[in-house]
Amino acid sequence: MAWTKYQLFLAGLMLTTGSINTLSAKWADMFSAKGCHGDAEHSFSHPFVQAVGMFLGEFSCLAVFYILLCHDRRSPEPRMNPGQSFNPLLFFPPAMCDMTATSIMYVALNMTSASSFQMLRGAVIIFTGLLSVAFLGRRLQPSQWLGIFITILGLVVVGLADLVSGHKDDSHKLSDVITGDLLIIMAQIIVSVQMVLEEKFVYKHDVHPLRAVGTEGLFGFVVLSLLLIPMYFIYVGNFSNNPRQVLEDALDAFCQIGHKPLILLALLGNTVSIAFFNFAGISVTKEISATTRMVLDSLRTLVIWVVSLALGWEQFHGLQVLGFLVLLTGTALYNGLHRPLLAKIPWCAARMNLEEDSSEAERERLLNDGRVQAGEDT
Repeated sequence: MAWTKYQLFLAGLMLTTGSINTLSAKWADMFSAKGCHGDAEHSFSHPFVQAVGMFLGEFSCLAVFYILLCHDRRSPEPRMNPGQSFNPLLFFPPAMCDMTATSIMYVALNMTSASSFQMLRGAVIIFTGLLSVAFLGRRLQPSQWLGIFITILGLVVVGLADLVSGHKDDSHKLSDVITGDLLIIMAQIIVSVQMVLEEKFVYKHDVHPLRAVGTEGLFGFVVLSLLLIPMYFIYVGNFSNNPRQVLEDALDAFCQIGHKPLILLALLGNTVSIAFFNFAGISVTKEISATTRMVLDSLRTLVIWVVSLALGWEQFHGLQVLGFLVLLTGTALYNGLHRPLLAKIPWCAARMNLEEDSSEAERERLLNDGRVQAGEDT
C-alpha cells in the first residue's frame, strides 16, 4: 500500500530531526570560544548543560500533548485518548536512568565521532533483550538471540574501526576514543534498565506517549538543572576540559555562548530536534508501523555518518561501513524485520506461525501467573 503525503512527511521529519539531534550536539562540541574572567579561548565542553537542553526539548512534548488534547476536545467528535490518570512519580526512576545515560553519552560524544556514537548506541538491544528475559520473564525467539550475537560482532567491528582511526585522527586522542566508546556502551546498559522499568511499571497504565516523554523530560530537566550547582564545585582534574577543571561549569558555558552566539544555535537545534523527533517517532508508530520506525532509526545512523564525512568531521574507514552493515543486520533480526521476507517462503511461514502461537501461549501463561500472584498478595 502506498504511503500518503502525511505519512511521507512524518517519516522525513523523524529521519531529519533524529539526524539533526546528534549532529547539532557534535557541532556544539567543535566550537571554541573565550570563557568568563578573560579566560583564553577553549573548546565548548559542557555535556551536562547540553543534556539539560535535551530534557527541555522532551519536556516541551508535555506542552504539545495538552495543546493537542485541547484542540481535540473542541472538535465535535473527540478522537484522542488522553490515557488514564496515574501517579507522575512512576516516571521518576526511568527519568533518572534517562538523565544518567544521556549525560554519560554527551560526555562520550566529546571523545569520539558522531557516527561511532550513533552506531554504538545499537548495543541497547543486547542489554534490553537480556534484562527482559531476566526481569520480565520474556522468551526471546531464536532470531532475536541471533540478532543479539550479530550486534555484538558489529560492535567489535566498529570498535576496531575506531582503534584504527584513532591513530590517524588528530581531533581525538586514541585513549579518548576508547574511553568514549566504552562510556557509550555503558550508557546503553542504563538505557536498557530504563526501558525495562517503563515496560514493567509504566506502560500498563495506558499513558499517552507524548505525556510519558514530557513527564520524564520534566523530571530530568528539574533534577539535572539542580545538579549543575554542586557540579560547579566538584573538581575532577584532567577529566574535564573546562578551565576550572570541575565536573560542569555552567557559567563558563553561558560566557562562551555570549562570545560565540553560534553555539546557542547548535544547542537550540539539539533541543528543538529532540522534541520533533519524539513527536514524529510516536506518530510514525501510530500512522505506519513500529517496524518502519525501527528502519528509519537505522537510516538515521547512515545519514549522520554521510553528513559527518561530507562536512569533513571524520575520515572514511571501510571497517566502519562493515560495522554499520553488521549492526543493521543484528538490529533487523532482533526487531523481526526479516519476517515479511520469510513469510513468502511456505515452510518458513509455517515455522513462524508455530513460534507466534508459542509466544502467545507464553504471554497468556505469564498473565495468568501474574493474576495468581496478585491474588496471593491481596
